[in-house]
Order: sequence, then C-alpha cells, then structure tokens
Amino acid sequence: MKFHIDVEMSPAELRKLMGLPDLEGLQQRMLDELQTRMEQGVEGYDPMQLMQPYLKTSLAGMDMMQQLFAASMGAAGAKTQKSGSDR
Repeated sequence: MKFHIDVEMSPAELRKLMGLPDLEGLQQRMLDELQTRMEQGVEGYDPMQLMQPYLKTSLAGMDMMQQLFAASMGAAGAKTQKSGSDR
C-alpha cells in the first residue's frame, strides 16, 4: 500500500517546521557588506580571492579534460598512421 501526500508551504514555513534557523537576515547583511566593498573598492577586496575555492577545482577539472583529449587524439593519430602505412 502506498500513500502520497502533497504539502504546500513556503521555504520559511518548512524551515520553521524542521526547526532550522532563519538565516535570511544574516545572508542579507553579508550580501550588503560585499556589495558595499565592491562599490567602494575597499582595500582587501579581491574578486579572485573570493572565487579561488571554485577556480581551483574548475581549473584542475579543465586540465584533466585537456589531458584526456590530448591522450585520445594521440591514440587516434597513432591508429591513423599505422593504417596509412599498411597500404
């Protein structure tokens, strides 16, 4: 036997029901602070440093993908040369 229950509620209502903290105010203050620093060009604000955790993994992934493509192209080139020399 299966039961299917649909419940409509807002994210705020779900957080309250689950007992999770409401971090909307904290998140908004952090975003406001970030925007203020960007607008003022405050010393110490470095967009690259902000994105560094994401870039490290992305760049490593791109490097791995390039190596994979290079290896597969090298293997395809070797097959082409062998089949061309058989003629």
